[in-house]
Amino acid sequence: MTMSVAESEARQTLHRVFGYEAFRGEQGAVIDHVVAGGDAVVLMPTGGGKSLCYQIPALVRPGTGIVVSPLIALMQDQVDALRALGVRAGFVNSTQDFDERRAMESQFLAGELDLLYLAPERLRLDSTLALLARGEISVFAIDEAHCVAQWGHDFRPDYLALSVLGERWPDVPRIALTATATDATHQEITQRLGMPDARHFVASFDRPNIQYRVVPKADPKKQLLTFLQEEHAGDAGIVYCLSRNSTEKTAEYLCRNGIEAVPYHAGLDAGTRALHQSRFLREEGLVVVATIAFGMGIDKPDVRFVAHLDLPKSVEGYYQETGRAGRDGAPSTAWMAYGLQDVVQQRKMIQGGEGNEAFRRRAASHLDSMLALCETVQCRRAQLLTYFGQEPGAKTCGNCDTCLTPPETWDGTVVAQKLLSTVVRLKRERGQKFGAGQIIDILLGRKTAKTIQFDHDQLSVFGIGAELAEAEWRGVVRQLLAQGLLAVEGEYGTLVLTEDSASVLGREREVMLRKEPKKPTSRSSSAAKGERKGKAAVVDLPEQAVPVFEALRAWRGAQAKELGLPAYVIFHDATLREIAALRPGSSAELGGISGLGEKKLATYGEGVLEVLATFGEAEAVEAGPASGQAAVADAGAREPEQSAARAAGEPVAARPARVASPDSGFDWDEEPPEYE
Repeated sequence: MTMSVAESEARQTLHRVFGYEAFRGEQGAVIDHVVAGGDAVVLMPTGGGKSLCYQIPALVRPGTGIVVSPLIALMQDQVDALRALGVRAGFVNSTQDFDERRAMESQFLAGELDLLYLAPERLRLDSTLALLARGEISVFAIDEAHCVAQWGHDFRPDYLALSVLGERWPDVPRIALTATATDATHQEITQRLGMPDARHFVASFDRPNIQYRVVPKADPKKQLLTFLQEEHAGDAGIVYCLSRNSTEKTAEYLCRNGIEAVPYHAGLDAGTRALHQSRFLREEGLVVVATIAFGMGIDKPDVRFVAHLDLPKSVEGYYQETGRAGRDGAPSTAWMAYGLQDVVQQRKMIQGGEGNEAFRRRAASHLDSMLALCETVQCRRAQLLTYFGQEPGAKTCGNCDTCLTPPETWDGTVVAQKLLSTVVRLKRERGQKFGAGQIIDILLGRKTAKTIQFDHDQLSVFGIGAELAEAEWRGVVRQLLAQGLLAVEGEYGTLVLTEDSASVLGREREVMLRKEPKKPTSRSSSAAKGERKGKAAVVDLPEQAVPVFEALRAWRGAQAKELGLPAYVIFHDATLREIAALRPGSSAELGGISGLGEKKLATYGEGVLEVLATFGEAEAVEAGPASGQAAVADAGAREPEQSAARAAGEPVAARPARVASPDSGFDWDEEPPEYE
């Protein structure tokens, strides 16, 4: 089939600007469709190359591409990354003074910008719409399009007004992009943005380089420390906590134990937030302990882990947050400590939060899906993909905890009956309701001050559960809550029966439970550790290339510091690994390296060749071109989707922050102040 002029120009732009030879997955089809003038709704995972899908149409079509980006805090980094590629990019937001905004508007009107970034709030202003009407627009890109979904985890009311773009500019193609959306959200995006004729492109949501793990919560900060010390010493990563207080205390705890960490939440002043974010982007090995206010648009490719010390409210939130790990395709970990109190706390937040009954039902449904993911005995990756309506490639992935160390299950029908009976007797015989702690004390036959005070030691069920330890009983309660056989009620989190409880008490339903580990650890087995170690080896270089790679990284670090840029904006590690393995000897040979476009070659090529020249020719000959090529090919084959993901780059694409349900007992990050 003959390639059109536009398609040919798109591929030339890919090579000239981004330094790549071919598109990956759906990228080419999306770009061709938008370049031809069609609307598109694109669902691609984080690191899948979404940004390229609007950047190249903006470079190929006449006019300026307008990018709607929900956070303003990262627009400068986003624009810097594009300018490093030779792309004429700019932004207009409230961080600029009048003169800066006026200068950017003048560049737009003069046709001197390829891409202009705006926050959705700004597009509600008549002055902004009037400005756009005076210029030439190539494409409208709506990033983080799931923010338009009113039932979604990142709803932003300002996105609802973006349908005006299609009304005012019907001949300008629109592309809506998101990294996470269920079928329902997918349809809502289309409807609310007024894109009935849009073509839908859905990539695989699988992130094969991320290992998913959930551990029983015992001493979460200590468990986190052990996990970091044993598996991610010196690595950059993100730790998520629900409350601001928890982020502060966890960051302090890590620092006291030799791990450099900084907190991030909406309660910090703007200067501190900006400093901590900048450090995370520019320094290696820094850990950010944050509320859900952090992470949107962070295009740091070498985030090696994302840890959750508290349960996310939805699978969508969990997927998006864990997706910030391993954007470079290298092995990474999504680790979570999860326990009974998480379930109780989330249920209380839903019941006591704002919103009507329909909202609470939807929130409860989201939480149920998240609990099912935590409690599953099947492959976690397969369950994630199934949730998003995609067919898993196999029943087991070999890179999640349930695959590496399959959990044991047991018939918990009798113990479930004992626990439910205790709840029933307290209600019927005493007219009382209690939380999990008191119920477990009764089952264990503990004569505490509270059991004696309420004469619970006189109940017939007192001591009938002595066959299980307290931790095991807490696991039973947690799993019954997840299975909908128990519910949490009221301000104090008391346990009550559900409609489904009767089938268990009536011996009509069998209850299968996961067996609780005797001693919770960050790794469930030595086999899992071996698996991790094996996977880490995929990015190793031939021995003779390692010093070259390290010298290139040192040079890159010096350049980044001098220019005030994150190191990955200059070159990704993958590009440096390929240079180290192939050892190009001229500018022409260097230009053949994947990920090295014309602008970067012109800017940094001489410096790279000078670094390479410090290593003797004999050493390069000894390595041999064949061994270098083989090493690069092997790394490319084992790091799936890495190369084109970097072509897409998603240069610090801004992402919206989650809005947490309010609760009087915690300082929740409800609305990060980075928004306009």
